[in-house]
Amino acid sequence: MAATEVFAYAKLNLSLDVLNKRPDGYHEMKMVMQTVSLRDRLTVETGTGRPLEMRSNLGFLPADEHNLAAAAALALCRETGTDPGGLSIRLDKSIPVCAGMAGGSADAAAVLRGLNELLGLGLSQTRLEEIGALVGSDVPYCVGGGTALAEGRGEVLTPLPPLPRCHVVLCKPAFSVSTPELFRALDGCRIRRRPDTAGLTEALAAEDLPGVARRMYNVFEHVLPQRRYQEICAIKNSLIQHGALGASMSGTGPTVFGLFDRQQAAEDAWSALRAQYQETFLVESMGPLMEKKV
Repeated sequence: MAATEVFAYAKLNLSLDVLNKRPDGYHEMKMVMQTVSLRDRLTVETGTGRPLEMRSNLGFLPADEHNLAAAAALALCRETGTDPGGLSIRLDKSIPVCAGMAGGSADAAAVLRGLNELLGLGLSQTRLEEIGALVGSDVPYCVGGGTALAEGRGEVLTPLPPLPRCHVVLCKPAFSVSTPELFRALDGCRIRRRPDTAGLTEALAAEDLPGVARRMYNVFEHVLPQRRYQEICAIKNSLIQHGALGASMSGTGPTVFGLFDRQQAAEDAWSALRAQYQETFLVESMGPLMEKKV
């Protein structure tokens, strides 16, 4: 038997725009994605001599191929014709579930990276992204992470200049948001405001952290139920009042994040929000998780 420990890192949407609905039922997306240091830990073992075994520290998570980590392992073996001689995956979750931070997709991507190394497959990042796209729309981005423009369903990736290193406060309020309902709401309304994606990418190129923070926006905020929208706005306002350069919601929510250039301000914001919201985290921005080789 052979085993490896890998980490799955959360993603944030510095911007999120939904352009139109495609003939295949998906939506065309345009998003600037960013990796942060909040992470899950996975232990992947091959050669167990048993069918795939999936375990987690959260009992309500699927323990079969409906868990994206398990689905990724099965997809990798299927696509490469590899027999690992039995598989075991142990997942220790720290990234909140259903929070808009691609926790499940990050777990899947980490399994792809881990098995690629453990089995000596030597697959490129591009090939891992292709396999990841079979599992979920956010998985290709989560394979390499860093700062990237994601288009299509999220699988068409363009690396961007890195976000200047900064402190990030994440706050997940104690409610969940239905992703299908938000997409239906967007389909039924006129989007009045869209993110300045071009301006944001220019600010990244200029290493202008305040410029990036000013341009962050997520169109899903516009169609949240009123009571939920008010709570999201209250968290954003708290982050700004404590010194955040900008604040936004990630994915389809409900996690809200703020970017800080001063550690003390970030710590103060974390402390204030942690008193109200249990799932509040103080993390940092990160660079790519793999060296891009095609």
